[in-house]
Amino acid sequence: MDSPLEHILISTYKVDMIAFMNTHPEAFDEAVTLALSDKQPYSWRAAWLLWSCMKENDRRVKKHLGKIVAYLPVAKDNQKRELLKILFVMELDDEQEGRVFDACIALWKDITKDPSIRVNAFKMLLKIAEKYPELMHEILMLTDTHYLATLSPGAQHSVSKLIKCIKT
Repeated sequence: MDSPLEHILISTYKVDMIAFMNTHPEAFDEAVTLALSDKQPYSWRAAWLLWSCMKENDRRVKKHLGKIVAYLPVAKDNQKRELLKILFVMELDDEQEGRVFDACIALWKDITKDPSIRVNAFKMLLKIAEKYPELMHEILMLTDTHYLATLSPGAQHSVSKLIKCIKT
């Protein structure tokens, strides 16, 4: 039997999902639990919903950051994309940044991954490198055509714009 949140995740549009979360704040932790599970299709949708209704550095997410960072490498691809979007708007500690950086390097280098996952991983790499500029050289080495060629035209354009910002 589906929980009320699970039912909402598969039967309503985004605006109704967000309205549900706003009127049922107790469902937030359940959404985190679902987002960090392999209960498809709820898992990626829960992560997507969390990102859609959270604030920057949201205190409700902050207490789960360790679990999110630990789950990122084993999550399904669509979950990875949404978890990266969540992590992007959170303040991570040094250890978490290191683990996320390593995961994002692996995602970016895997040219078989969906472009949206790779672009989100690249954005996260750049965010971390803002804090640790010495990493920028390593990231720039990963921007040759081998890594860009398999991206969709839109993703190539987005990454090219980001690379131009790095170089200036």
